[in-house]
Order: sequence, then C-alpha cells, then structure tokens
Amino acid sequence: MIKVVGFRYARLGTANLEETVKFAENIIGLEVVGHENGSVYARGDDRDHNIVYFQGDPRDQTLGLELESFEDLEAAENLLHAQGLAVYRGTEEEAAARRCMGYINFKDTSGNSFDLTVRPYASGQRYFPGRDAGIDEFSHIGLCVNDPREAEKFWSSLFGFTTSDWIGWSALMTFDAVHHRFALFPSQRPGIQHINFQVKETDDVMRSNYFLNDHQVRIQAGPGRHSLSGARFLYFYGPDDMIYEYSCGVRMVDESWRARQFPVADASFCAWGCTPDLGQVLSGPSSAAD
Repeated sequence: MIKVVGFRYARLGTANLEETVKFAENIIGLEVVGHENGSVYARGDDRDHNIVYFQGDPRDQTLGLELESFEDLEAAENLLHAQGLAVYRGTEEEAAARRCMGYINFKDTSGNSFDLTVRPYASGQRYFPGRDAGIDEFSHIGLCVNDPREAEKFWSSLFGFTTSDWIGWSALMTFDAVHHRFALFPSQRPGIQHINFQVKETDDVMRSNYFLNDHQVRIQAGPGRHSLSGARFLYFYGPDDMIYEYSCGVRMVDESWRARQFPVADASFCAWGCTPDLGQVLSGPSSAAD
C-alpha cells in the first residue's frame, strides 16, 4: 500500500502565462513566490508553493502528492511497476524544480499525471496574499476520470484512500480526516477539474462572491453549501477554463464514518439549491487549440 501524507502542488500549463499569473495573484489571492526557468510558483498557505504555472498546453497538468520517506518512494515505484504502470524517476535537477528532494511520476488508469514526492521544501516565510481572500489552505482537487468506479478502486486498493460519500458512481475520497481530498468526475479526457482553496469563514466566501462579480469573473457555482461535506463554497472560472473553488467548514471524518449514497441531483450538490454550470465539469480542461 502506498501511503500519501499530503498534497503538495499542481503543475499547470497555460496558454498565457503572464495573464494567468496576474489572475492568480490579483483575483484568486495567491502569493507569487518564485520565477524559475519559465515557471512561476504561487501559494495560498505556508507550504513552499501550491501551484506551478508554465507556458504550455493547458492539458499538461500534474498533481504532486507527498510520501513520508525514500523507502516509501522506492516501495511505491516497485508496486506501480508491478501493476503494469510506467514509472519515471526524476533527476536531481527535476526534483529541484519541484522543490523536493526526490520524486517519481506515473499516470493513473485515466491518464492523469502524478508526482510522488519526498521531503518537499518548507518555506521560511509566512504566506502573504496577493489580495485578502481569506485563503489558508490548498485543500483538494476535482479529478477527471474515464470510469469513476475503476478510479475509486485504483485509489483505494493501491493508495488506501477511503470513500466518504458517493454522488452516483462518483466517489469523494480522502487519505486523512478531511471529508475529501479527491472528487472523481466522469469525463472523456483526463485532467484536474477544479482546485480548492479553503478560506477561514463564510464571510470570506461571500466577500469573494461580490469581488468576483465586480471584476466580471464567471461563476461556476455558488455561493452554496455542499450537502455531502457541509462546506460553504464558491466556484469560479480562471484562465484556460480551470475552475477554482473557495470553501470553508468542510466536514471531518474518522474510522466510524459510513459512506452515504447520493443521487445525481442538484440537491446532492447544494443544500441551498444552487445549480452549477456543468459545461466544463464533464468535458475537462480546455486546450489552447480548442
């Protein structure tokens, strides 16, 4: 079993690096913490970074997860090889670009790219936001998968992820006490469907709702309250049709929690009754060529 101990980063290609970084800083409220070799590092908490933007195909995306030790990394490499998956071990230079001491990369059964990292860098400075959005954690992602049932089996059998709840066949899964770290969405192509940043309180969600509307940012869903996790949320579109989310108050779960089955319905998504714009949810991230 491969034990994940944390989220580290998302590496995102973008059709217009300058505009995307400007949006990340001035609209989302991230702090830009580095420019290296054509990549821009940004964060919304006290980790070294949460997102790396680089000029390239918006479909070129990788999620970085943390393992505890080099022994765990070697064991993970062997287990993934045994499952017939291609595994790439990064060079020291590539690890430095990922701000960690070592990593391997693989693709899941849907074609999503993942880095498993060891000893990711800590930051010696406090997070200072581009704007006061109230962000305090890079918390979870929505993942596009071609078969939610197979994806759930992959992450539970190889990584020990547990399912907190289902909407239809789509599982909301976690590797710790947070209700979900992965939300699996059926799609015709792989990719990160949305990126979540936790904010401190409902007031932050509502302040950003007015801020985003004032700046003519397209809202994907919300404000609302998730029926499954209890979180108050707001989703909005960024460059390359990437969806970002602010939320607060997510439910915690433990070994006594029993996963619940919800139907595919608006009430399952939002207890307050908001209806999401599903245009990009089912189709996945856009390409610069689209």
